[in-house]
Amino acid sequence: MTKAGLDLPITENQRSHSARATLLRPIPYEMTTAGEASALSTDSGQLLSLNISNGGMLVLMDQPPSIEQVMKVHVPTPITRADIPTLAEVRWTKHIPFGRPNGEGAFFVGLKFMF
Repeated sequence: MTKAGLDLPITENQRSHSARATLLRPIPYEMTTAGEASALSTDSGQLLSLNISNGGMLVLMDQPPSIEQVMKVHVPTPITRADIPTLAEVRWTKHIPFGRPNGEGAFFVGLKFMF
């Protein structure tokens, strides 16, 4: 089965994931350097969160990070104006060309929280 022509197969494994909540908001992020997951960052910016679960997030980015790249994302909390920096690992990316001939577009990115 696919969703709206995006060629995203749905498998039983994906259906068994924990409940997801919609979370549409810009979130600051920082890429971390290899072996320095809690210290130095090499790139930062904002991404758009789409949904969140106990185990991770689906986000939209303008450039694809590397698979297994560790990122520090500032996850919002129910407490007013509080963001918690959380380490997350890039598990997959999917290019969305938006019908542009030069290949520009955005990228769905699946992040897994690191506990």
